[in-house]
Amino acid sequence: MIERNFIGNSAAFIAAVLFGASVVATRVAVGSIPPLSLALLRFGQGGLILLFSLLILRPGLLRIKLTDLPYLALLGAILFAIFPVTFNVGLKFTEASRGALMLATLPFWSAWLARIAKSERLILRQVGGIILTLGGVAVVLAERGLTWQGGGWALVGDLLMLLTAICGAFYGVLAQKMLKKYNPITVTTYAMVTGTCLLIPAAFVEGLSQAITKIDFQIAGLLLFLGIGGGALGYFLWTFALARLTPTQVAVYINLNPMVATILAAALLAEKLTLVFIAGFVAVLSGVFLVNWPTKIVTEPLPDASS
Repeated sequence: MIERNFIGNSAAFIAAVLFGASVVATRVAVGSIPPLSLALLRFGQGGLILLFSLLILRPGLLRIKLTDLPYLALLGAILFAIFPVTFNVGLKFTEASRGALMLATLPFWSAWLARIAKSERLILRQVGGIILTLGGVAVVLAERGLTWQGGGWALVGDLLMLLTAICGAFYGVLAQKMLKKYNPITVTTYAMVTGTCLLIPAAFVEGLSQAITKIDFQIAGLLLFLGIGGGALGYFLWTFALARLTPTQVAVYINLNPMVATILAAALLAEKLTLVFIAGFVAVLSGVFLVNWPTKIVTEPLPDASS
């Protein structure tokens, strides 16, 4: 059990680092490629990488029951269609700092949904850990200029970012059913491919064809990272962690994203990291530790998949 938790936590941590780095890459790439087109190129590339990797190395992992395809497509729609749309559109109406704070509520939604589904029961220490991670994010964002201005449109953006967090929580809870039947890379591949297909119409309306012609070597390099590291590898590791930990234990790692993005931005742009940031970062890490420290009573028995 300890080894299983360690592997799951390691996968979630690496995924969070990759997602945080993806934020920095996206900030640069989105200046040349519209948001939905960028999401299509990122997840489309990631889905194809996973698909062809399995076709070449482990074709047997692509075998699924046709009756499970709609469920896998639902997972894809949630995480790889609705999630990037609400995220990108939300950030058009609200500040990035406010958006990050809304996204930091993902562990709360995960805990609530998992409790309803009777797949997870948190103890007091884990609830405290979730609150600690949210507090750490809030402290860092407040220092970096968190404001509450912008009128009605800002509220729309905040609500869309909350919807983004809820989508991430739904994926974590709903994916448990398929992860009892299939390998995490199988679930990730089908979800990413089907979800990306849903983005195609919106991306072409947005101007995908024109955006492709503007891709230079720098943007191409960023797209490769977003597709490989921030797409195929990152989301496989995230789903891999969901197969070994509870949804909330994985979801709490999302609050490392703004921290990693800030550290990378400081390294690349020579910005200074303040004591307030360090305190917030320690709070987030401590919260993750509290949520994921092994305990005998964290989850309830899940129903048998065949019943």
